[in-house]
Amino acid sequence: MNPIKKLFDNIHPYVEEGGKFHAFRSLVDGFETFAFVPNTTSRIGSVNIHDAIDSKRIMSFVVIALLPALLFGMYNVGYQNALACGKLAEATFWGMFLYGFLAVLPKIIVSYVVGLGIEFVVAQWKNEEIQEGFLVSGILIPMIVPVTCPLWMLAIAVAFSVILAKEIFGGTGMNIFNPALITRAFLFFSYPSAMTGDATVWVSQNTILGLGYKVTDACTAATPLGEAAQAGFQGFTAETIQNAITGLIPGCIGETSVIAIAIGGLLLLWTGVASWRIMLSVFVGGAVTGYLLQAFDLTHILWYEHLVLGGFAFGAVFMATDPVTSCRTECGKYIYGLLIGFIAVLVRVLNPGYPEGMMLAILLMNLFASLIDYCFVQSNINMRAKRATIK
Repeated sequence: MNPIKKLFDNIHPYVEEGGKFHAFRSLVDGFETFAFVPNTTSRIGSVNIHDAIDSKRIMSFVVIALLPALLFGMYNVGYQNALACGKLAEATFWGMFLYGFLAVLPKIIVSYVVGLGIEFVVAQWKNEEIQEGFLVSGILIPMIVPVTCPLWMLAIAVAFSVILAKEIFGGTGMNIFNPALITRAFLFFSYPSAMTGDATVWVSQNTILGLGYKVTDACTAATPLGEAAQAGFQGFTAETIQNAITGLIPGCIGETSVIAIAIGGLLLLWTGVASWRIMLSVFVGGAVTGYLLQAFDLTHILWYEHLVLGGFAFGAVFMATDPVTSCRTECGKYIYGLLIGFIAVLVRVLNPGYPEGMMLAILLMNLFASLIDYCFVQSNINMRAKRATIK
């Protein structure tokens, strides 16, 4: 790594204040701090504990945890294409994976180019270092949109999210809403036909370098939740649930496989990056709500079916646990997660026009996360003050 370090040392004089390429200072600083742990320390007089785990390293762990769901999602894109064309018997594993890889890769590139481009400009304008939060958002966004989402549409949604849901609040650590979910919400409300209105949005219908099969007939590939909503939530077959667990169903790129999501979730828990309290509470809230709604004969979907279908598992593991937009207090995390699970299932059952529910549930609880924390903190303060008065 010494040659790389020397390269950055040689570049510094050109990008520092007064240097010939000062306009690229934030860009160089971003790449350097990503490759090496910063050697700067705070100048305040108190003692500080410092280790090699900074925000960029934490974000890197999350990206690694997302890889199983992303890679399987790429394969599933090719699988659904071959299935819709009736060519599944002729398709090979690597052919389907490569097809999905080439279909998903442009979305990842657009997400990062637009999002990081805006972050670079803002960092240079504010004379600050580049914030690392978009390392995760940039990979999350392509995973929660349909495979047929147009690139220009995705670019507009990413720009809207980064500017109005993140930078306007002050950047990473200051935003109150999850930027990736704001991107999805923008697409859902601005271009509904590209998200849910047309059943063909869940299956790639284009031939990519001869690896896929052109879908010429009408494609009835609605998500299982969408089909259930149209049928009055009469429940699912055992095959549907099995496919939902493995991930061989139409849906957003990274949300289909519960197994792949679970692998990523275990990694987040093992590294201590995500809160097990929030994860557990979301699943408990969804399960209890689903059971009660079934008991009152409001739905025929079993409680555990809610947990494996749609974006429920993905949202519980990767979205609800966002440390910036979720609750910080330990007790607050339980309430936060329970309410997300409750609202998600409630929206699914009582609003047939929007059979998903997870996105709205998390965004709504993002809004109330600070209030929940305030209530618990204030309660603790009042309890301690009362205890001190009695003494």
